[in-house]
Amino acid sequence: MDDLYDEFGNYIGEEASDEDEGDEQQTTNTYDQYLDQDNIAEDGPPTADELMDVDVDNGPSNAVVLHEDKQYYPSASQLYGPDVETLVQEEDTQTLQQPIIEPIKHERFTVEETGDLPQVGWEWGFLSDLMRFPEQVRNIALVGHLHHGKTSVMDMLISQTHDVSKLSGLHQMKGQGRTREDQMRYTDTHILERERGLSIKAAPMSLLMQGTGGKSQLLHIIDTPGHANFADEVAASMRLVDGVVLVVDVVEGVQTTTELAIKHAVLNNQPLVLLINKMDRLVLELKLPPADAYFKLKHVVEEVNTFIENTIPGRGEKFRVSPEKGNVAFACSSMGWCFTLPSFAKMYAESFPKAQFESAELSKRLWGDIYFNPSSRKFTRKAVEERAKRSFVHFVLEPVYKLYSHTISESPEQLKRTLAELGISLKPSQFKANAKDLLRLVCEQFFGTASGFVDMLSQHIPSPQQGAKRMLDGFYTGPQDTKVAGAMLECDAEGPLVVHITKLFNTADAQSFNAYGRVMSGTAHPGDKVRVLGENYSLYDEEDMVIASIESVSIAESRYAVPVSGIPAGNLCLLSGITNSIVKTATLVAPILPEEEDAYIFKPLTHFFESVFKVAVEPINPSELPKMLDGLRKINKSYPLIMTKVEESGEHVVLGTGELYMDCVLHDLRKLYAQMEIKVSDPVTRFAETCVDQSAIKCFALTPNKKNKITMVAEPLDDGIAADIETGRVKITDPMRTVGKFFEENYGYDLLASRNIWAFGPEETEPNILQNDTLPSDVDAKALRSVRDGIRQGFSWATREGPLCEEPIRNVKFKLTDVVLASEAIARGGGQIIPTARRACYSSFLMAGPRLMEPVYQCAMLGPATAVSALYTVLARRRGHVLSDAPVPGTPLYSVKGLIPVIDSFGFETDLRIHTQGQATVSLVFDRWSIVPGDPLDKGAVTRPLEPASAQATARDFVLKTRRRKGLVEDVGVGRFLEPELVRSLKESGLLGA
Repeated sequence: MDDLYDEFGNYIGEEASDEDEGDEQQTTNTYDQYLDQDNIAEDGPPTADELMDVDVDNGPSNAVVLHEDKQYYPSASQLYGPDVETLVQEEDTQTLQQPIIEPIKHERFTVEETGDLPQVGWEWGFLSDLMRFPEQVRNIALVGHLHHGKTSVMDMLISQTHDVSKLSGLHQMKGQGRTREDQMRYTDTHILERERGLSIKAAPMSLLMQGTGGKSQLLHIIDTPGHANFADEVAASMRLVDGVVLVVDVVEGVQTTTELAIKHAVLNNQPLVLLINKMDRLVLELKLPPADAYFKLKHVVEEVNTFIENTIPGRGEKFRVSPEKGNVAFACSSMGWCFTLPSFAKMYAESFPKAQFESAELSKRLWGDIYFNPSSRKFTRKAVEERAKRSFVHFVLEPVYKLYSHTISESPEQLKRTLAELGISLKPSQFKANAKDLLRLVCEQFFGTASGFVDMLSQHIPSPQQGAKRMLDGFYTGPQDTKVAGAMLECDAEGPLVVHITKLFNTADAQSFNAYGRVMSGTAHPGDKVRVLGENYSLYDEEDMVIASIESVSIAESRYAVPVSGIPAGNLCLLSGITNSIVKTATLVAPILPEEEDAYIFKPLTHFFESVFKVAVEPINPSELPKMLDGLRKINKSYPLIMTKVEESGEHVVLGTGELYMDCVLHDLRKLYAQMEIKVSDPVTRFAETCVDQSAIKCFALTPNKKNKITMVAEPLDDGIAADIETGRVKITDPMRTVGKFFEENYGYDLLASRNIWAFGPEETEPNILQNDTLPSDVDAKALRSVRDGIRQGFSWATREGPLCEEPIRNVKFKLTDVVLASEAIARGGGQIIPTARRACYSSFLMAGPRLMEPVYQCAMLGPATAVSALYTVLARRRGHVLSDAPVPGTPLYSVKGLIPVIDSFGFETDLRIHTQGQATVSLVFDRWSIVPGDPLDKGAVTRPLEPASAQATARDFVLKTRRRKGLVEDVGVGRFLEPELVRSLKESGLLGA
């Protein structure tokens, strides 16, 4: 037995006999012979029977088979088949938590309906048919300040038109087994909106609702964000609609975002209606008596009218809102009720049919200084009887107050009898609900649906056909005497297709976008070929144009979309398949227009303010830079006011409106679009450069070939010109006579100077002017015309990147005083003229008292009286100051307004909340550009590391730090741009320091 194991203890068995050895050799040869045959790949690996089947005829093969030619085991393709992909991994680098083959994950970043379409109170076929009747369609936007109840109003309308119990994705309240409608927030679909409790994106809904007369109206409603940082979404929504619903909290009144929206709407001639929300706060929080509540409501209405009048002095009557006109609604969206004076009067007419009075006549007497005398039952302008009360207090407020007080205070048995008198019946279990739920149930039955709100919209908001003229006058760049313009004016569904796109919504997986816009003419069908015209398209430059095909056409409903076969003119629509080339806005037109007319675009959006909040981003892993760039492109599509650019130093800069805005942008970049980790710099701000004096000397620059000489002088613009250029009151594209007349009448320019304005810069709507101030007797007019475009481009280049720290120049007029040109055309080409004109601009600018400008936020705080002193303290530490503070009438709140530089505003809101124990809310909105104290060229200003600069060294400090960050040399002297001989003469004369 000992020879059965080797010296290491391994079993080797008994020695094989000669017979066994022969059998083993024969089997091996047979297997090798089988492997040599061609049928392995066809028949797969050999079975046990095939191995044992010896070919007796051929006999065993004694051929030598090399080791590398032998196949002991079948290959993966032989085992699994040729169509199966196999992966051979030399080293297992995966963790145990990561499966070898991961399941495909469908990531969703928005809340959506699951399954079939929700149950609604109409047939979708009827709604799509109604789109063909523009007179029964209304396009509106809900706008207002943060937490004033816009999304809650949408929830109220949705709960009246949808089967709420069948909607998916609703929050379940703790301790209750049913869905709470006031927590629905149906139009907040973004993951951040759900987490933070505020709207970030505009959300469209198309609802079919009935007025008090039972007539159906199709309402395309866009719910907009209320936070001031997201006012770009408001501007994009207001462009598409024909009217605006201002939602105002009855306690807080008109706040920052409301003011911005009113101003934007009034300047664009857009009709307004007012919805005063959260009426229950008068009863439950402020506990105001009905008579005082009337004055509070009146103050809110007059606050809106006062702001309208201040925006357009002398022309505000057209936009005036007033309850007796029927364009003011009163609502408590959390309780699900809304009424106007006409709808409330109709409730009285239906409740007392024997009285036989006209509800329209009653509604005219329910507001203002009109009193109802109970004994004589007459309305008078003055209180005749002792018990006489204002009609609004007697007929509207007191019944609402009584309804609330009885519902809250009475026992279930008493409340049942009281409600029975009003014709309201509840189930026994509903009487045991908490006070808020019980109030909602009672109010929903008492007030009914929001039919009065629908009537208000149908009467005071124009239909798409009526609003088309305003759209074309304000935003269409083409002539209005063409067939295309005529089709848009008539809302012709059979005309050529024209769609105005202003908003892009990402899909649920954030991999692509859908375009949201308004069909101005024709009908949008799936499969239609269209020309996508970008913002830079013009008849002279057709580069920003692509041909695309519409993949699908849908009705947008926030959490779901309803595909349709076509959407006719006058309606809002959601289109897919055309967004690859769209960045912000676009115009879709048919490939061929009637009579081969030229295609024109709608103007880009005019926003409420500029993006001044700046951060730089870079990927943690440098190899992921292309991935980040793709994410930045998607961010650019998603947020209307975001700007991304690459500095000369190579850093990627993102410009936004504020801290919350930028936080949401960076969240989307990390989680949705790029799905990677990025590094973010400390926040900084944009600067601008300007001058405060006229150039000390005429500054000239010679071209590189020394054959041309350009002389310029810089000076500041007159007050008001910058605002006129930016708002579009004067356009350089207008005829020369028009531009000249504007400057001659408004700013006292002489006729020659006003007609020699060559350009605004760096773009057509930016506040710098290039003016030809040469004399015809001194300069050859023909030669000057030949270099005009080159000088313009040099001026545009200079004003885009100023000499102080490569920031844009503002409020400067550059006058061309003299030009000496070579006689040969080849010696005065663009390569010679453009950089020389830029140097002439720089040198004249630096000799004109250059100054640095910084953006300033307007700070609006709302809080208790105890928080006012904290705001003064925090603002003073950040170079800010208070403009006004006053109590909000009828409330314990104070409203304070002030100014704070953007660069000192980082962390300001958190700082203020800490100082006020979270009682104060604050809004920061870009207000103006302000000159930074100090001379940026003052080399004597002392700046120490890690210490704030003194007041007079602030500008120098900002310039030096900005130049370092951008990788520029610190020397900003004018000697870099002047000619050497001029520098020497200036130093000798003492005008230029050594």
